[in-house]
Amino acid sequence: MTFKNYIRDINQIGGKRMRENYEICLSTVAIIPVDRKTSRIIEEEESYIVGKSTTEIINDSCKFFGSSYLGRHEGTKYLIGINYKSPILVEESNEIIFFPTSSPRYGNCCWISLKHVDKYERNNKSTKILFKNGFSLLLNISYGSFQNQILRSNLLRSIIRDRKIAK
Repeated sequence: MTFKNYIRDINQIGGKRMRENYEICLSTVAIIPVDRKTSRIIEEEESYIVGKSTTEIINDSCKFFGSSYLGRHEGTKYLIGINYKSPILVEESNEIIFFPTSSPRYGNCCWISLKHVDKYERNNKSTKILFKNGFSLLLNISYGSFQNQILRSNLLRSIIRDRKIAK
């Protein structure tokens, strides 16, 4: 099946129930801002609205797994030398890595799960992402910038895996 044959849009995911809190899990696909203080969580087959910014959800999830966003950010900086738009290792044992589509300081920052990205392609000045569950998402990020975020995230994952093997 080619990329263009996928017809399920991310907006077709059921749910959209309101939740106060949310911790990222293996089935979390993306965290998308609705506005500066509200996010939409996309899971493999569910969708939720959470009354927090995307970066607050990342931070809460890092804390849930014993660290913080700033701690994970510093860890990424130490491991791969990236300080801007850094991928974040939310949970190590399951290699849950999310990367931002813009600076996390801005309200338009989406967070994408590396594990769930299947393919991506140029779409004018944007990028269309196809997730492994067959859903697609069109984001206002250049293809080159998105590809760079994928490469950074894979580098982080590779270093984490190598360290596990070396033990």
